[in-house]
Amino acid sequence: MIIYAVTFALGCFGLGLLMNLWRIVYSNHIADRILALDTMVINVIGILTLIGILFGTRMYFEASMLFAMVGFVSTIAYCRFILRGGIIE
Repeated sequence: MIIYAVTFALGCFGLGLLMNLWRIVYSNHIADRILALDTMVINVIGILTLIGILFGTRMYFEASMLFAMVGFVSTIAYCRFILRGGIIE
């Protein structure tokens, strides 16, 4: 039964990734693109966690934690670059 739930959740997260990709490509504002990239990071973290549940290994959970840290730092750096024109002060 868990396999069906994980498969359904993977499909939902995959659909969410496609919607975010559509928002990145066809958006007019840079803020919408930043938010779509941040939401893509969250979707990928969810997908990695679900794959870890499906396969029963801890490697995917560690990968999702690393991806969360890198995604957070990259979102902050990209926002700072857009607002101030530079990352390092």
